[in-house]
Amino acid sequence: MKYKRIFTIIIDSLGVGEMPDCKKFGDENVDTLYHLSKAVDSFHIPNMQKLGFANLHPIEHVEAVDEPLGYYTKMMEISNGKDTMTGHWELMGLKITTPFKTFTETGFPKSLLDELEKRTGHKIVGNKSASGTEILDELGEHQMKTNDMIVYTSADSVLQICGHEETFGLEELYRCCEIARELTMKDEYKVGRVIARPYIGDGKGHFTRTSNRHDYALKPFGRTVLNELKDHGYDVISVGKINDIFDGEGITEAYKSKSSVHGMEQTIEISEKNFNGLCFVNLVDFDALWGHRRNPQGYASELEKFDVKLGELLSKLKEDDLLIISADHGNDPTAKGTDHTREMVPFVCYSPSFSGHGKMPLSQTFASLGCTIADNFGVKLPDIGESYLEYLK
Repeated sequence: MKYKRIFTIIIDSLGVGEMPDCKKFGDENVDTLYHLSKAVDSFHIPNMQKLGFANLHPIEHVEAVDEPLGYYTKMMEISNGKDTMTGHWELMGLKITTPFKTFTETGFPKSLLDELEKRTGHKIVGNKSASGTEILDELGEHQMKTNDMIVYTSADSVLQICGHEETFGLEELYRCCEIARELTMKDEYKVGRVIARPYIGDGKGHFTRTSNRHDYALKPFGRTVLNELKDHGYDVISVGKINDIFDGEGITEAYKSKSSVHGMEQTIEISEKNFNGLCFVNLVDFDALWGHRRNPQGYASELEKFDVKLGELLSKLKEDDLLIISADHGNDPTAKGTDHTREMVPFVCYSPSFSGHGKMPLSQTFASLGCTIADNFGVKLPDIGESYLEYLK
């Protein structure tokens, strides 16, 4: 075991250039990191810069450095998809051949909604793809008056239900979501996640979603690196929506985050703990607030905030710690539409014990990240991917 603690941070949606099969997904000329940097007049990410991000991939306003601190490469996606669960599951060793169901263009079928209304006792409104803030402005007041249930989807494989915390009630919202999860286990409706989206406020323009969100995800169809680590007695600490994405499988301790900045603050606090294993972090705001809403300026600003917190984390790392920064898919904020984009992702790593640095070979799958973690802790490696542990010196 080279490293006692591995911190793996997923900057949700930070793609670094189109995949060779991007045309199949309607994603030509996409590049999340480069295009967001090109859309702003200045871009200040000194900690990411010194780790080698600009050596790995072109970034406007950010120069490559002569002596980066880290090792880096890009990873390609072998699974058939570009959504959150597909990306994360592949990172931990699972190949998805059949993509999760999406209802972005059509809304959910009447047969599903009829059964959901019958089982929950609530009439359904919405049933379309929308952003969370837009759907609340449109239907939040109606929902408060009628106790109808707002059901909507997005570019992801999700069925989302909104309920006002005070008038609809959290427990009732969770009950309805549990019924929706049961119904969507059928193959024809099988979405990756059912998400409870509670909100507060008294009228249009004043509604805000709360941190009492809850995801009801499918369980991974096979064992992941997280299962291997937990079963061998290692700590597997999740931050953000990691616990939801894996439906708790392989997790020993879970922290919910209120924002990406909060997620980094939690990670910095965890770095003060004496654990042995993995701290697995997802920072969702990049995707949810900026990528899907096609806001490159907001995305760039969020990365600058992350970089400040990254500097704090770097100062806490010990000689036998390893930091890995990666992503789960792209979401180019300058691309057409609102969907994720089919991109490669970064694999940038650093330890205070490194005496070297530089570029590593391109990986054919995201699973090489999980392979590297498994290799370090001496547990079974995934069937796909290859470990980069031998490069880290």
